[in-house]
Amino acid sequence: LALYFHSGEREEKCIIEDVPTDTLVIGNYKVQRWDIHKQEFLESAPGLGMFVTVTTPSAEVLLSKLYGPQGTFSFTSHQSGEHIICLQSNSTRFVAFAGSKLRIHLDIRVGEHFLDESALQAKDKVNEVNFRLEHLIEQIHHITKEQNYEREREEKFRKTSEETNSNILWWAIVQTLILISIGIWQIKSLRDFFISKKLV
Repeated sequence: LALYFHSGEREEKCIIEDVPTDTLVIGNYKVQRWDIHKQEFLESAPGLGMFVTVTTPSAEVLLSKLYGPQGTFSFTSHQSGEHIICLQSNSTRFVAFAGSKLRIHLDIRVGEHFLDESALQAKDKVNEVNFRLEHLIEQIHHITKEQNYEREREEKFRKTSEETNSNILWWAIVQTLILISIGIWQIKSLRDFFISKKLV
């Protein structure tokens, strides 16, 4: 997931990332500040901090840390589900940009371990092949976790659908019984009315 979004000073922006259990999530971000005079976003925002908070599906704070204008954060999920990743600018008294607009570039990688470039350039080809093999095995484990998580979600959805269908069936039966009861009561009332008026 790679994107960018605009934010105001101290404005918190959050994204939701659906993550399987025991999965490494790595996020890279860079902040650009709007320059009123140049009418463009500057390449860097020195002196500006970024507060990153990660919350689990059970509302437990997994990560809460202040970083610089550009940085990398990572966390490992302990449970599957929707993790909320929030970023908020943290201006200091050394930075005067009240009301400025920020552009935040965010790149989130789920379940990926980045290859070490120095290892790839190693002369020993056996180590390089071994390193790539380990990386492929990690990716296979991640795909397996993703598939298991999707199966869990599918099972929950199926159970919810079955419960909903069952409730609809019972509600239809109750409605039918109510209509039949009202019909019988109306027929009896009309019959009693006709008898009392001696029309029958």
